[in-house]
Amino acid sequence: MSNAYFEVPPATNEPVLSYEPGSPERAAVKAAIAEFKSKQTEIPMIIGGRRIKTDNKIAIHPPHELKHTLGYYYKGDSSHVHMAIEAALKAKKDWENMPWQDRAAIFLKAADLLAGPYRAKMNAATMLCQSKNIFQAEIDCVAELCDFFRFNVQFMTQLYSEQPESAPLTWNRMEYRPLEGFIFAITPFNFTSIAGNLPGAPALMGNTVVWKPAETQVFSAYVIMEVLEAAGLPPGVINLLIVDGPIAGDIIFEHPDFAGLHFTGSTRVFQHLWATIGSNITRYKSYPRIVGETGGKDFVVAHPSADVQALVTALSRGAFEYQGQKCSAASRAYIPRSLWPEVKERLLEDIRSFRMGSPEDFTNFINAVIDERAFDKISNYIAQAKKDKDVEILIGGNCDKSEGYFIEPTVILTKDPKYRTMCEEIFGPVLTIYVYDDKQWRQTLELVDTTSPYGLTGAVFAQDRQAIAEATEVLRHAAGNFYINDKPTGAIVGQQPFGGSRASGTNDKAGSIFNLIRWVSPRTIKENFNPPKDYRYPFMKEA
Repeated sequence: MSNAYFEVPPATNEPVLSYEPGSPERAAVKAAIAEFKSKQTEIPMIIGGRRIKTDNKIAIHPPHELKHTLGYYYKGDSSHVHMAIEAALKAKKDWENMPWQDRAAIFLKAADLLAGPYRAKMNAATMLCQSKNIFQAEIDCVAELCDFFRFNVQFMTQLYSEQPESAPLTWNRMEYRPLEGFIFAITPFNFTSIAGNLPGAPALMGNTVVWKPAETQVFSAYVIMEVLEAAGLPPGVINLLIVDGPIAGDIIFEHPDFAGLHFTGSTRVFQHLWATIGSNITRYKSYPRIVGETGGKDFVVAHPSADVQALVTALSRGAFEYQGQKCSAASRAYIPRSLWPEVKERLLEDIRSFRMGSPEDFTNFINAVIDERAFDKISNYIAQAKKDKDVEILIGGNCDKSEGYFIEPTVILTKDPKYRTMCEEIFGPVLTIYVYDDKQWRQTLELVDTTSPYGLTGAVFAQDRQAIAEATEVLRHAAGNFYINDKPTGAIVGQQPFGGSRASGTNDKAGSIFNLIRWVSPRTIKENFNPPKDYRYPFMKEA
């Protein structure tokens, strides 16, 4: 057994490659796309290290090319939920007793495999099945997931080094145990990196996990499992389960060994799960940890002193990259009347230049939304806006699902700052703008703060430092990630830990030590080298 104090390699952010014409990475990802499209891939569940197939075989189609079948995934039932729990509990003892440096080595190796031999494959899987252009895929499924794996290892060693003081004749120690039981990770379609981190972070800390990814993301989820297995992750530590949410929840949330939920998804679902856990609280061995990031109605508010071109670029990118399907996407903007004519002209010029289509064409900036359900929801908002008075669609508004789920980037101008698209999360390429009187800066900040129940991301644009300071103070609780003269998307692990409060979640900051703390249960150990041998204290002596 090793007796050295190990130092892990310092974590640095994974470089984002350019994919410019003629580059080797561009050729590699195009070859990987062609390889995936030349065959039909089968995606089984992975439970206890076994590939599990069922009779329920469901086709996978790219959101932007519905006629093409990329492959199939196998959907499970309640028996597979029980199987996954049993596999996680069976693997738990050996995994939590594995030396921390060996657990760290698995995730460090996974990051290097992802950045190297699996880079093109992971990008291709995310581009095809989540309809991301190459840049959006690269910053997500490669760069950010590598960052999660590497920085989490660094944060783990930082946490383990936190030790209490010791008085004379005693030695106080703190150990950081994994939670007692198994973790349930529920992950969304929109970020492959989130899908890897939500089961990965608890597993790194010695927990075993039942992982239910979104069914629209199972293609890249399977690649994540391939990478982790290639890095040496033992069977049963993370179990990839593909079942309907209610089927999983009915079993998992009644199990006495349920120890924690790591969730990203809708506010409504998270609140339902929280209530379910609360109603079952007497069933559990311990109080389960509940960590969730749900969504946002993210804002950009501009002061009259704002740099117009920087503001317009932030809106173009922040609202429409990945079709607005980021929980951090800019979806409401507040523009001063004095700047509005110029902002309008430049913003519409930007949007008119957007190309929309398949991510396989690298000149396309906009791709498809994820599925028909999302398409119908977003298009219904747009259809209603076309009918409502005091609302004007400045650009976009057309929707077509004949070949793929395509929705034009749409800008709505409203005279009502509480219009529904200023308040409700749409999760699509729709930006609503309210123009305010320049003299109403303070009132507008208060409006921004009170319009939405969410508190995830937001941005202020201003050159006037007093205006920046005022916005920072008034909007203190309006955004867990607050940006000054920058778009409200694109948080980087190790630089901007991500998460919000209010209806946006528990703000446990993915990509930081704060998230890892939630997956351990500390034990204090006091050792007395010279214990007392008489119960009497000096004050008890007679004078």
